[in-house]
Amino acid sequence: MDLLSITAVNWARAQFALTAGYHWIFVPLTIGLGLIMAIMESFYVKTGNEKWKHTTKFWQKIFGINFAIGVATGIILEFQFGTNWSNYSWFVGDIFGAPLAIEGIIAFFLEATFITVMFFGWGRVSRRAHLVATWLVFVGATLSAFWILVANAWMQYPIGMAFNPDTVRNEMVDFWAVVLSPVAYNKFLHAVFSCFAVGASFVAGVSAWYLLKKRDTDFAIRGLWISSVVGLVSFMLLATTGDGSAYQVAQKQPMKLAAMEGLYEGSEGAGLVAIGLLNTDKVSYNDDVDPYIAKVEIPKLLSLLGYRDMNAFVPGIRDIIEGGYRLPDGTIALSFEERKARGQKAIQALADYRVAVEEGRSTDAANHELVLEENYAHYGYGYLETGEDLIPNVPLTFYSFHLMVMIGMFFILFFLVLLFYLYKRDMRNTRWLQYVALWTIPLSFIASQLGWIVAEVGRQPWTIQDILPVDVAASAVSAGNITATFVMFTLVFTGLLIAEVTIMVKQIKKGPVRDFQQEDHIQ
Repeated sequence: MDLLSITAVNWARAQFALTAGYHWIFVPLTIGLGLIMAIMESFYVKTGNEKWKHTTKFWQKIFGINFAIGVATGIILEFQFGTNWSNYSWFVGDIFGAPLAIEGIIAFFLEATFITVMFFGWGRVSRRAHLVATWLVFVGATLSAFWILVANAWMQYPIGMAFNPDTVRNEMVDFWAVVLSPVAYNKFLHAVFSCFAVGASFVAGVSAWYLLKKRDTDFAIRGLWISSVVGLVSFMLLATTGDGSAYQVAQKQPMKLAAMEGLYEGSEGAGLVAIGLLNTDKVSYNDDVDPYIAKVEIPKLLSLLGYRDMNAFVPGIRDIIEGGYRLPDGTIALSFEERKARGQKAIQALADYRVAVEEGRSTDAANHELVLEENYAHYGYGYLETGEDLIPNVPLTFYSFHLMVMIGMFFILFFLVLLFYLYKRDMRNTRWLQYVALWTIPLSFIASQLGWIVAEVGRQPWTIQDILPVDVAASAVSAGNITATFVMFTLVFTGLLIAEVTIMVKQIKKGPVRDFQQEDHIQ
């Protein structure tokens, strides 16, 4: 691949990362606020207390602002599969396209239908009917995330498919294997709980702002109670599902786990790095430089979390490239060179098969197809040059993972303290905690973004694990064209984000009480 095409691929990756990163600012808040406002309205229907109604309507306005802008980035994100990643779309579109189609037909349709009732149905439908609409908006948003995450999980762990050498496409043979993949449901639960956590921290922070300003205090306390419970439960569930996700990574993507832990040399009873500082002098996986300047390690915990055995062998980056260690199923791991040779054999077998078919040599075609099937699990390795190509950006993956975990632990402590003060003390006069709540709003968004960095950077160089490298998946588009659209999208998305924050801040400053007084006057 020449320098121009490499530059184009890097710009395509940057553009997709930009779009996905901006989109994931809006999605977690949409799903998180969806749950919280549905819970608030449930209290209104249960108690008949108009204060809960007013509280719900305020947060629905914030939800609506975020939802509208989030849709725009999501549409652009999906179009990029056809513009910048057309080879990918051709190669696996029969599988990857199915969850996206279901997301649009069912989930987004459900969400878009009932959001109208939610916003304009107050006083026009019964309380219970309106509550159902609000919950269905939340369910629609969550289902939308589910199908997107099913598609993403399949990229991490391709299953339920067969390669068709006649069309040179992967085709779905087991829909439920794709949907019920262990990677899919772990990824879905972890991502959705992170959305709940983002919504909870946002509501807690905004509610704390009202207490700092000594206004709308009853409204603020209600928001703090709901957000604190949702936040604490969400972050504790995040820890549980994070363990499940890490286990799946250990089984299906050992190189990602090695990068997450900065693990170059595997060992039995491997420890988990709690805090560490990587050595920038480490430039090669097989040099003698210590990968750490300093670290605090919990003995044997990585083996336990990754393989449910305190003495299990955890392969490092060098082990994965050089092979030779025993896998959990008892077989011996192949080296990169062995997998590359088998991948090249699969690529050649595909080419020979197509020639044999064109020339009508059915027996030869069948033999080539058999060779292709036997080596297809290594297909993508045939496009890579050296073992170093398998190594993702270790510092970015390592620090993103550990910072995400530390933020999650902070939030568990934060919400515990917040609930204690709500239950035992007077939150109205606890200004230090109000400031903490306000200034921790960005932390939940940062943790959510870091999770995606770990998931996506950690699996490089693959778009489809072991089958399709990024360089092969890209479209034949010039670097100049992608650069121009990258700059354009940067300006547009930044403008949308600024617009959202500006509108939200204006609405929050306006406040719920004054808004309700105006509504009462109109009525």
